Amino acid sequence: MLQANTSFTGPLLRLHHRDNVLIAREALSIGQQVRIGDAVLRMRAQIAAGHKVAGVRISRGQPVRKYDAVIGVAARDIDAGEHVHTHNIALIDFERDPGFGLDVRPVDYIPEHERATFAGIVRPDGRVATRNFIGILASVNCSSTVIKNIAAWFTPERLRAYPNVDGVVAFAQTSGCGMSSPSEHFDVLRRTLAGYARHPNLAGVLVVGLGCERNQVADLLESQGLETGKTMHALVMQSVGGTRATIEAGIAAIEKMLPAANDIVRTQVPVSHLKIGLECGGSDGFSGITANPALGAAMDLLVQHGGTAILSETPEIHGVEYMLTRRAVTPEVGQKLLDRLAWWERYTRGHNGQFNGVVGPGNQQGGLANIFEKSLGSAMKGGTTPLQAVYEYAEPIDRAGFVFMDSPGYDPVAVTGQIASGANLICFTTGRGSMFGSKPAPTIKLASNTPMFTRLEEDMDINCGRILDGERSVEEMGKDIFDHIVRAASGERTKSELLDLGDHEFVPWHMGIVS
Repeated sequence: MLQANTSFTGPLLRLHHRDNVLIAREALSIGQQVRIGDAVLRMRAQIAAGHKVAGVRISRGQPVRKYDAVIGVAARDIDAGEHVHTHNIALIDFERDPGFGLDVRPVDYIPEHERATFAGIVRPDGRVATRNFIGILASVNCSSTVIKNIAAWFTPERLRAYPNVDGVVAFAQTSGCGMSSPSEHFDVLRRTLAGYARHPNLAGVLVVGLGCERNQVADLLESQGLETGKTMHALVMQSVGGTRATIEAGIAAIEKMLPAANDIVRTQVPVSHLKIGLECGGSDGFSGITANPALGAAMDLLVQHGGTAILSETPEIHGVEYMLTRRAVTPEVGQKLLDRLAWWERYTRGHNGQFNGVVGPGNQQGGLANIFEKSLGSAMKGGTTPLQAVYEYAEPIDRAGFVFMDSPGYDPVAVTGQIASGANLICFTTGRGSMFGSKPAPTIKLASNTPMFTRLEEDMDINCGRILDGERSVEEMGKDIFDHIVRAASGERTKSELLDLGDHEFVPWHMGIVS
């Protein structure tokens, strides 16, 4: 987190007194002189906003430190005032002490009678929803076109008689057959589909299969403990009579669900019912200074109110995992996180993946040199409270507080897993400007800098660049985010909802062979 004496008034930011790099708050010109304390630093290159500048001479092989964390070593001698980026930083792995539990601090929980509430939808079985959709799931790619056509029938005009229904959404997918079974991929797919089928934000569910796929509908339902009834229907195309007949039968099934789905009332319920999926995409050099730590502050508040914060994107904690293992409530929880990282190391070996060091072009253009630097900011989204549990992808989350769910860093795959695990809202930080939305749990997007927020305001919900502008502290911004979460959970539409995003962001994790 930022040190208390960090100033945002000058053109260069020093994030920690032991750092040997500074962050350009604004674009700097070659030859420009900037006063840092009692010294004057002369820029030896054009420096884009969000990028790093050597505050002192850094000798070849010497660690490069940001936030007092090692993000690599100098690949050559770097003079003070030089641009520090991919051209002169080498990523070298090093031993990191997990320090299980060393940084665990008791949570200062807010008394239950004083906790915040939101206007939620309480299902008959006690589950609490933030939205009210009817969902259609495809057991296999072969039924995806059919479910899209069923959902397309339910236009806003046809749903006008059901004002409390947020929509009918098709969760098409591209797997379910041509895969090994049993296998980890097969289990993950079924777990993901089941997580959506039982999600509280779905008032009704229709599952559609082809009939000859490996992921048979009847076996899917039985293996996952799902039962058909008034709110759960299943159709198999080969049995119903083909494409047109299945579309007609699907429309009829959903029309029967709509009256009951519409019969809901929002009531005040504790914020402890909220499970927030934390995601970042299109990160830049400001993400770890503004949006991510501010979201972490909001999650600390959420945990104090009894809620749950879900950090994911396992490749994007690589190099800073000790920030989480030191907060693990038991050595077993910490070791489970390390075990997942070891799995990823095996999984990505020999491939040019982010886990192995290289971040995407947008991240690099935004000032992030490698995965260690990106991870440093990414991990901040989880705040500072104890790590209560570590879960597999799409595994149901049954512990409150700050938890971790294993996932790729690819945004739609990670968010799909979080929603399947039970997230009923998503908070998504971005520096470059990700155009992302999700259903049935809505996405709140947090911009890391004001220029991007202003340029893309139709897509961004919250401007965390106000921290950089000196208008808000990290803690104040965290409170703003928390208040926005409560309003969104109560039904206030997010920017991605107003644009109707989320129909194509259901992307279960593909693993293993396709045959």
